[in-house]
Amino acid sequence: MADSEARGTGVTRTPDPPVAPDGEESVLSRSYRGLSIGIVSVVLLIAFEAMAVGTAMPVAARELDGISAYGFAFSAYFTTSLFGMVLAGQWSDRRGPLGALTAGIGGFAAGLVLSGTAGVMWLFVLGRAVQGLGGGLVIVALYVVVGRAYPERLRPSIMAAFAASWVVPSVVGPLVSGAVTEQLGWRWVFVGIPVLVVLPLGLALPQIRRRASGPVKTAGAEGAAGAEGAERTAGAEGTAARGDSSSSDAASSSSASSSSSFDRRRIRLAFGISLGAALLQYAAQDLRWWSVVPAVAGAGLLVPAVLGLLPRGTYRAVRGLPSVVLLRGVAAGSFIAAESFVPLMLVTQRGLSPTLAGFSLAAGGGTWALGSWVQARARVEPYRERLMTLGMVLVAAAITTLPGVLIDSVPVWIVAVAWAFGCFGMGLVISSTSVLLLHLSAPEQAGTNSAALQISDGLSNALLLAAGGAAFAALGGGTVAHTTGTTASGAGSHPVAFVAVFLPMAGVALVGAWVTTRLRER
Repeated sequence: MADSEARGTGVTRTPDPPVAPDGEESVLSRSYRGLSIGIVSVVLLIAFEAMAVGTAMPVAARELDGISAYGFAFSAYFTTSLFGMVLAGQWSDRRGPLGALTAGIGGFAAGLVLSGTAGVMWLFVLGRAVQGLGGGLVIVALYVVVGRAYPERLRPSIMAAFAASWVVPSVVGPLVSGAVTEQLGWRWVFVGIPVLVVLPLGLALPQIRRRASGPVKTAGAEGAAGAEGAERTAGAEGTAARGDSSSSDAASSSSASSSSSFDRRRIRLAFGISLGAALLQYAAQDLRWWSVVPAVAGAGLLVPAVLGLLPRGTYRAVRGLPSVVLLRGVAAGSFIAAESFVPLMLVTQRGLSPTLAGFSLAAGGGTWALGSWVQARARVEPYRERLMTLGMVLVAAAITTLPGVLIDSVPVWIVAVAWAFGCFGMGLVISSTSVLLLHLSAPEQAGTNSAALQISDGLSNALLLAAGGAAFAALGGGTVAHTTGTTASGAGSHPVAFVAVFLPMAGVALVGAWVTTRLRER
């Protein structure tokens, strides 16, 4: 949760794979079985971690006395993952994906261990930043592996497996995380994942070294096709957020042919986005007069980098491609920023246990997948923009419903129902932005435009989380009572701080509903 990437964004752009004649290999045939199981298992574990962290985070923040920095713990992951994605695209093109994948897994595991063993909140946030850098490296490298290791006829199957890997963690991840947090402690949610990744890596790495190591030899269409397939399955840290933010750089790497050097301008712009977003988040979390200094510095880095990487006219909602890119960011950012505060609200204001708080989000995985399936049907293609408008209205309505649960007489199950509808709307919108992006892109620009789509997703997640965190802290959210998981909120609670997060994000989602009317060029 990238995000926003990440849950179920990939089914719409992939046509049904042709049935192979008898005797032809599949992704689970002997020659591909180890690689397929290995890389799909890595995606599954990353997806589970992304879904589980939201449930454990309220307990971790309270224990580390870091409620005021709660939003920063999420946004730190997003900002560093932006840089990691671009770096992995360049690294994989120059030297092959093996090094980027290995370094990314190492960074991801190190970040989890650092957060899981942290004794203070700033160290916890640092671990999340290291984890984000590793996650950005891993997800892009995996997509490049698919582009190189699998023949074109097998890529739709392995990409479908990637997308499916996000569904089960979306349903069971928060529940398992809540149970682990209650029975063993929140730290085990973080330190347990690195151990589980050893077996899939043992299966995958030898196959990657044999099939996909070394630099790109030619700039054929096959490499670009592999990266395009990767974009179909991203989901979302991140939108993944929640894990879906990386395919574009694989496309850019393929189109870069066999260049022996990094694209320095692109790396500089990616660094500017990451550092600028980090400075803005720091300023937002520490609301004092001198915070204007990092805020101005962050904006000075962020604005030119964004203008250099996103299509011209994006923030004016120019018809066509710019509005598609803008909508992706508006949808993912508003949804993720609101969702990040739901477990905290239920634990501190309504006295729910982490398990029950996680259950409020569990149904969303299934309805997200349902929404993605609906918009993929051929019969609804003429109504795609209308479906996207409906989707954003559902997201706005779901977020608007959340503050009502701050009233004791309102049953808490309302959150689960509202969020299921909101996730259905996200399934309609996020997958459709990928479909329209390719429809509006010339083949030679598909990689660059896909990169812009993912940057919009991840950057909006980080900035809107920072804005939500600032509003939360400014209105007393940092002094939320340190209640236990089974007691009602105490006198120190500040429900207005949650309202200040949810209602503005609902407004952003409504802006997204307007943007859906500008997706087609006249």
